[in-house]
Amino acid sequence: MDEMDKIFKALADSNRRKLLDQLFEKNGQTLNELCGHLDMTRQSVTKHLTILEEANLIIVEWQGRSKLHYLNTAPIGEIYGRWVKKFEHHRIVALKELKNSLKEENRE
Repeated sequence: MDEMDKIFKALADSNRRKLLDQLFEKNGQTLNELCGHLDMTRQSVTKHLTILEEANLIIVEWQGRSKLHYLNTAPIGEIYGRWVKKFEHHRIVALKELKNSLKEENRE
């Protein structure tokens, strides 16, 4: 499976997106902290974190006996650049044209 496929697979699950949202709000959380916000077992959260780590969406750092999880936004930026940005341009141009058209209608 290529890297981009791993990212999309990881982002496809709502629980994994919730974990990423939690890390966005407060980066560097332990497993216990992350489990506190979800109605799932530690084992399930651990499996989701493993998938996120394999997709490089989170980075793990050991501090003593604590394992901290950090959000890595670089892969999401790559998705934006590869898949979203190129389609966004056409939408912006269409909105500008619509705005100009509506202005002209109001003038008439």
